[in-house]
Amino acid sequence: MAPDLLSNLSDTDLRRMVLGKRLRHFRVRSGLTLEELSVRTDVGTSQISLFENGKREPRLSHLQNFAAAFDVDVTELLREEAPDRRSELELDLERAQSSPAYAGLALPRIRSPRSLSDEALEALVGLHRELARRSRAAAATPEEARRANTAIRMQMLERNNYIGEIEHIASDLMRRVGHTTGAVTHREVALMAEMLGFTLIFADDLPSNTRSITDLENGRIYLPPASIPGGHGLRSLALQAMAHRVLSHERPASYAEFLEQRLQINYFAAACLLPEARAVEFLQQAKRNRNIAIEDLRDAFGVTHETAAHRFTNLATEHLDLHAHFYRTDSAGALHRGYQNDGMPFPADHSGSIEGQSLCHKWAGRTAFNRQNRTTEYYQYTDTPAGTYWSSVQTGESEDGAFSIAFGVRFDDARWFRGRDTPIRTTSTCPDPRCCRTPGEELLSRWEGKAWPSARMHAHVLAPLPTGSFPGVDDSDMYRFLSKHAPTEAPETD
Repeated sequence: MAPDLLSNLSDTDLRRMVLGKRLRHFRVRSGLTLEELSVRTDVGTSQISLFENGKREPRLSHLQNFAAAFDVDVTELLREEAPDRRSELELDLERAQSSPAYAGLALPRIRSPRSLSDEALEALVGLHRELARRSRAAAATPEEARRANTAIRMQMLERNNYIGEIEHIASDLMRRVGHTTGAVTHREVALMAEMLGFTLIFADDLPSNTRSITDLENGRIYLPPASIPGGHGLRSLALQAMAHRVLSHERPASYAEFLEQRLQINYFAAACLLPEARAVEFLQQAKRNRNIAIEDLRDAFGVTHETAAHRFTNLATEHLDLHAHFYRTDSAGALHRGYQNDGMPFPADHSGSIEGQSLCHKWAGRTAFNRQNRTTEYYQYTDTPAGTYWSSVQTGESEDGAFSIAFGVRFDDARWFRGRDTPIRTTSTCPDPRCCRTPGEELLSRWEGKAWPSARMHAHVLAPLPTGSFPGVDDSDMYRFLSKHAPTEAPETD
């Protein structure tokens, strides 16, 4: 039976219905009518009919009599799966029509008599599955999205942010395109696309809610014509688009699956741009020199600072025996994304979600904004209730405003990193509100009750609800784009 059909049927109801289907299946297979079975078992035809329709559960003595009449063991009658495809479809239809979504439509329930063809039954069940899928998609509220994201973050924490299967796939593909050292070139990315059956095409009219679009029919990957300086973004976008095929992704059936796929394609792109073997060799040498620096990793492989910092977390514990933390925050201190396996005490809500939480004013990712000159790396030690941490921070600007990328380790591990000799040290006692969230007495006495701000709504507070076949993507815009750019088929000739 299809697991994706939402239902209010209890397990007991479902077991009774399955048993009824199995009784009818074996009766028909034995060539017995209701009347003939009634004579053989001394059970009334109306009672047998109730058993077969799942309305009543037979006693063990009844089951023993039925099994003898069908010349099968009682265990055959008690199996928990439908006896054939027809019965499976009938059960699926019953479950679907018991769902809250169907009840809300106020439509009549359809029975499934033998006169209803298998094709019609398949169509009905298929329609209900699509209704269930859309119901799940509509339920992917920001709250559910945060829970799904938290679950994925916990899974990655358990594996130290390292996915060996994707590392092997990426390493093999980079070897096949001939990449050896240095930054991955646009040409190498194009060769990989060609090897996978794609052509990269740059279009200046991609729908605003898409980063790329893959035309599976014509083997085309459409990318924007411009990106961040150096073209780092275009390589990453192309690799992410190819990752769906490389990793054998199917269309996501839930928002949680969509988030899981997004994590995997981002991981794949980073594993291609900073191949495991060469990145580990580079970092191990830097550790031997006690001179690990995210900016060196960034420059050696020609990627963004954020990609380099996040990639370090993939490899640090697996290959360098280091635990680390990484996060991105905006100038207002709102946490956009983060990872830690060194105990860094990220703020979190009741569900464990860290996205959108406000960071302590004493953390390096926020104090870095206080500098007049933000062009160089900023280093800081921070004493927290969980221990002392060293952090390296780079700030930047995007179309959404200023942001910072922070990366760090425990105090004892700072000895391996450039910037460990920084004299800057702060003390954070958050989540104690007296740390940085409670105004001083002088400010309170002067302004309490005398101010009323108009707050700016953060984008993550009202996250876009999933719409269309893929969360956040407008199907109509995407299909119009593909129709506009699809190659024109040559007319047939006689």
